[in-house]
Amino acid sequence: MANGGPVEHGFPHLETVREAVTALYRRLSYDTVRTFSASVAPADVAFCDTDDLYLGTQRVAHELVRHYRLPDARMIVSFREMTHAANVELTAGPEYFIELNDRFRTHRRDIGAALAHEVMHVYLHRLDLSFPGTRDNEILTDTATTYLGAGWLLLDAYRQDAASSQKLGYLTPEEFGYVLAKRALAFGEDPSVWFTSPQAYTAYGKGMRRARQDEQQPPLTAAGWAGRRRYARERRHAQDAPAAGQAADVPYRFAPQERGPLRVSFPCPTCHQRIRVPVRGRVRARCGLCRTVLECDT
Repeated sequence: MANGGPVEHGFPHLETVREAVTALYRRLSYDTVRTFSASVAPADVAFCDTDDLYLGTQRVAHELVRHYRLPDARMIVSFREMTHAANVELTAGPEYFIELNDRFRTHRRDIGAALAHEVMHVYLHRLDLSFPGTRDNEILTDTATTYLGAGWLLLDAYRQDAASSQKLGYLTPEEFGYVLAKRALAFGEDPSVWFTSPQAYTAYGKGMRRARQDEQQPPLTAAGWAGRRRYARERRHAQDAPAAGQAADVPYRFAPQERGPLRVSFPCPTCHQRIRVPVRGRVRARCGLCRTVLECDT
């Protein structure tokens, strides 16, 4: 939890974020991911200053349990002084103990954001889905929280002015915006209507621009002129010198075949699983993981 300190910006964890989206689709399946087409509603996690602290916290925790479809999980929430925003004790269940930073006693509007991350830890624990290392596993948790409909709360908890700043989660504000944009493009949902933080709008806009770039990479037909020209050059190079190396700063890779045409692989702009198609002009590809249909010019 960045509280008054510097807030990291940009996209330093982007590759891990993309790996997390792929892992979600692989572990949950396309059909299960689609059941999260509706995000957590603001009214369901709203917290008024006149609400009883503990009853209100339990109510919000229950709503997040319901959203993540954990009907037999019970969250016991308490408050204490700590460095991090929150912590959850992962056990066999059905009871899970969550501790929230004492700061939330007076900053109640962000209790939903903190609980969204911690309840997702429980959800991923039950799925037996994790990444090695604390950093990558927390990035997985933030990404899953956001892609499955509760992460807009985490981005909206980012606020900054001349005197103070606050940010929850391990992703940068722009990375939260990127995952929210990925979700918006996949589900046709606009989360920006729920933001109360001006900084959240800005971060979401930057994330959307980065997400749009994923849809404009060769060999997709939506790629720009410069990208298409470079792709053609790399393709000629692969055809003329199959054993030669390829540029490392492009997302596609050519693979010569002993029999049949040259093939190109590239990441799906929705789930980032790599797709492999023959190099033979216009083709339509369908991602087997997220079922996205892609128009390509190979």
